[in-house]
Amino acid sequence: MKIISFKNLLFLGALSAASFSFQSCTEEWLDLRPEGRPTGDEVPIGGLEASAFGLYASLRTNSGLSDFSYLWTHSIRADDNEKGSTASDASTDGNVFNNFAYVATNGHIANAWNGPYRLIYDANDLITKGEALTDATTGTLVNIAEAKAIRAYAFFQLRRDFGEVPVNLKLITSPEDEIAPKNTIAQVEAQIISDLMAARELLPVQWPAAYRGRATKGMANALLAKTYLLQKNYPKALEHSMEVINSGAYTLNPSYDAEFTKAGNNSTESIFEVQKNYSNPIKYSNNYYESQGVRGSGVWDLGWGFNVPSEGLVAAYEPGDKRKKTTILVSGGPDIYDTPNLVLPTSPPLAQQYWNGKAYTLPAERIQFAENKNHWENIKLIRYADVLLMAAEAANEMGQIATATTYVNMIRSRAGLPATTALNQGTMRNAIKHERRIEFAMESERFYDLVRWGDATTVLAGLGYAPRNMYFPIPQSAIDKSQGILVQNPNY
Repeated sequence: MKIISFKNLLFLGALSAASFSFQSCTEEWLDLRPEGRPTGDEVPIGGLEASAFGLYASLRTNSGLSDFSYLWTHSIRADDNEKGSTASDASTDGNVFNNFAYVATNGHIANAWNGPYRLIYDANDLITKGEALTDATTGTLVNIAEAKAIRAYAFFQLRRDFGEVPVNLKLITSPEDEIAPKNTIAQVEAQIISDLMAARELLPVQWPAAYRGRATKGMANALLAKTYLLQKNYPKALEHSMEVINSGAYTLNPSYDAEFTKAGNNSTESIFEVQKNYSNPIKYSNNYYESQGVRGSGVWDLGWGFNVPSEGLVAAYEPGDKRKKTTILVSGGPDIYDTPNLVLPTSPPLAQQYWNGKAYTLPAERIQFAENKNHWENIKLIRYADVLLMAAEAANEMGQIATATTYVNMIRSRAGLPATTALNQGTMRNAIKHERRIEFAMESERFYDLVRWGDATTVLAGLGYAPRNMYFPIPQSAIDKSQGILVQNPNY
């Protein structure tokens, strides 16, 4: 028999409403034991399916996870990103994030704390209920694995943004349950690894098309690799990167341009994305790309104009690098896709010379959706390109230069560039740093890479960066709520 056939739209709908009901499983269904890869539309439906869908909705709807606040806290601090918009628009936040003038009462920083914890508490709820069952089906066990993978992702964001944070695994039934002291960074990372190791054992390699966007074994392994790189545990980082590579589930999108369009949603390069939908009758989106679109008028009223490329980023591209056209949209120049007769106004009247091309949309899509602002492109959280460059970095630090060269050249080949000339560990290290900067430009990786490499103090010194700025201050609202249990980060 076939179980329940869910169309892509229904899955997206369920992401934002936990009120959907699911048919009960028959004895015939209970005999199904998928071996890691669901096939066709026969999917092991768990008893906590609606709660699992709600976790993906939280990634899109909880402020601080993938919205305007996420943009401020994850992008604007880097040397490659400027505030954008007009000089007066959000000028206070521009000073806070461009110039590292963090304060504990900043609303975006509070969202960067509260959003992940809301997601963690929702995951805790699902995990607690699921692990209390004595007759959990295969589908329910997969739901628990999804929750652990997503909880690990939330803790990973908190670890990078705040350092020491509470590892609170309680079922939250009262405000007091949210109060917990900070754990050490090592303890936070241990929880991330524990969750991901458990999740990877049960998550499928791939989901059928109607379930795209759900956590997979590749997502868990990729996030493990990112966590181990934070620890400089290069053997483990390489091991989990290679698990993703050797799975055969992913390839680079042949077109870097296409990766950042609606057609690029859930491509073969996708490992984990925030899912969006802008088709009638159901629309699910947020303001992440809208806040970054070109700020103009008429056909160029594409957004609010925040998060624009810096002069330094523009100058960092090698001649002939195809990624530049995709990433850097230039006032007075053609659009990314060389659309006939579609040339941006100059600056002025536009407020910025450069704009984030990865927030740009095909003109035909704007006509299709009767909307200029980008609400339909998924937010690419982890791409296969990231795994390749993590494998290259880990291999290089282990002295495996040939392996690092292979993966760096895969990235360069797609960009239309010749093979790397790096021949030793030092030059290869610099080559990998360059490729990460260009490959993930405007994608919220640059600041964290600089911190992880120990380069932030040098590269960002001219912007006002000091060692304390690797982490945000704990939000004052969280400290007040804890009644003194939470201790502020050093030097704030």
